[in-house]
Amino acid sequence: MSGLSPESGARLVVILGPTASGKSALGITLAEQLGGEILVCDSTQVYRHFDIGTAKVPPSEQKGMAHHLVDLVEPQELFTAGEYRRRALEVLENLRGRGKLPILTAGTGLYLRALLEGLADAPERSEELRERLRQKAKLHGPAYLHRLLARTDKEAAARIAPRDTQKIIRALEIRTLAGKPVGDVHRSGREGLAGYDVRRIGLSPPRPALYARIDARVGTMMRAGWMEEVRRLVASGVPADAKPFQFIGYSELRAWLESGREASEAIPQIQQATRRFAKRQITWFRKEPDVHWLSGFGDDPEVADAALRIAQSGQASLES
Repeated sequence: MSGLSPESGARLVVILGPTASGKSALGITLAEQLGGEILVCDSTQVYRHFDIGTAKVPPSEQKGMAHHLVDLVEPQELFTAGEYRRRALEVLENLRGRGKLPILTAGTGLYLRALLEGLADAPERSEELRERLRQKAKLHGPAYLHRLLARTDKEAAARIAPRDTQKIIRALEIRTLAGKPVGDVHRSGREGLAGYDVRRIGLSPPRPALYARIDARVGTMMRAGWMEEVRRLVASGVPADAKPFQFIGYSELRAWLESGREASEAIPQIQQATRRFAKRQITWFRKEPDVHWLSGFGDDPEVADAALRIAQSGQASLES
């Protein structure tokens, strides 16, 4: 089928769901059938060189469908939801001009919210404050900063992992400079995405089947050379405190590499961490409005047929 013309309503199809639910496969299927291109909405895939563990779709499996918003920055660079929104808007404008249907595969709820709902008028970065917080983290450990955040902003602390120092520092920065909780800042002053007919399709496989697929995929990633990728990244000089080395799997494999233990011993730990992450994604996405939920994986032909109907007309079937 041909793509949309620039005057046909600027439709935007969003495929959301937990890791390993088949978002990428479904995105490619819809792009093939509807004349679309894919916008990846994933905070891990914006970093170059971290490929296997972030589940980037290799060019050989993309079936000629363009994938945007992948490999944008180097591992040492800072990348924010605001920067994602800016770049995504540029891609959307380009696709609109070429009459292509944008299909967004979303695994990172914060990035999706930034694009669709806009961003709050948060305080500018303060390098002086950030440096003080970094020194406290070095002196007392990352958990100290998380405890500090919990005392001043319980909602933000509950949402941010204790080891995610970068996000903790930003939350403390906002709390200090704005004088109010991060959630209050984010809920005010937003300007959402205008001019698009957004169709949200949610993938909701049965939990046991999802967890089984997650476990299998971790094994597949290891056989594909994930540990070798980590070795190359370390050898190339990517520092241990680079953001991508905090991602699930990469942090565990780097620790195993430095300890000299067998990488295979890390597999159960990575599988468990990934299952927990999927559970958090499900909780987040269940709060998204107007989602057509489909009970299955994105590579299931029946799910793909139902998603195609939603993308074309908004009418759902196979809803959970």
